Amino acid sequence: MTRRHVLDVTDFTASEIVSILDLAERPIESLGRPLDGAGAALIFEKPSNRTRHSMEMAVAQLGGHPVYTRGEEVGFDTREPVEDIGKIMAGYHQVIAARVFDHATLDRLVAAVDSLDGASTIVVNMLSDRSHPLQAFADALTMRQRLGELESKTVAYIGDYNNVARSLAEISLLLGMKVRISCPPAFAADEAELERLSLIGSGDVLQTARPHDAVAGAHAVHTDTWVSMGQEAEKEVRRRMFEGFAVDAAMMSLAADDAVFMHCLPAYRGFEVTADVIDGPQSVVFQQGHNRMHAARAVLAFARRNGERA
Repeated sequence: MTRRHVLDVTDFTASEIVSILDLAERPIESLGRPLDGAGAALIFEKPSNRTRHSMEMAVAQLGGHPVYTRGEEVGFDTREPVEDIGKIMAGYHQVIAARVFDHATLDRLVAAVDSLDGASTIVVNMLSDRSHPLQAFADALTMRQRLGELESKTVAYIGDYNNVARSLAEISLLLGMKVRISCPPAFAADEAELERLSLIGSGDVLQTARPHDAVAGAHAVHTDTWVSMGQEAEKEVRRRMFEGFAVDAAMMSLAADDAVFMHCLPAYRGFEVTADVIDGPQSVVFQQGHNRMHAARAVLAFARRNGERA
């Protein structure tokens, strides 16, 4: 059986991403039951709503049994070394999916699983400080459903260049899109990161501190909260530093006529987006949220089976 760990969008080629998006739109029953009778450990160092529910349902729809576990219950490097936890879990489960503070934890889980003879368990990134690949697959699926062929279309990301922004940029570039990023200088991608992005897919990436320039003519406009989990103490400082970066109706009016507004949620109306935009006719945030389950199911099916046969 073919298996793939899923740590970053760039673990996949452009054609593999298209195959996964195709799988996400197929009827559930056509995917078979690649997790039939298998366990899936879902470990959350950070709390979650969409990721937990979408992953639990995706595992169940593929015939598996999800086991939700809080981070403190396994205690990465507090109760036990990450490696010991990975090797034990691999004896119980065919999937170890984790939402972690430090991306290195995922790398160590992969190394631990791969060190076992005959292990067939896959490790899946449900969010790390570096990337959020399952969110990116849901983003790409939503854009394709709403915009059609994505090649040469433009996506704008406004806000903090964080894990969500990085994975969105990667999957968009791999699908041939033009990427426009606009962040306050203290929260922008550095030159090394921009150079790395320029080597992916279309390589058409531009960063500007002027959000209106980034949005002009864009077909999709994304943003994210300015204050992620663990950054609550910085809320007021960040609010001042992000002044001018809220996506409002005036900013959206600069985008293409059929542009969509996207947000990975949770959203804070009046901060990174105004209510008339996120609750307006161009918003696709709930379709985007629902696609988290379809994308997760497709990624798991692809990772557990050869994508061309699935």
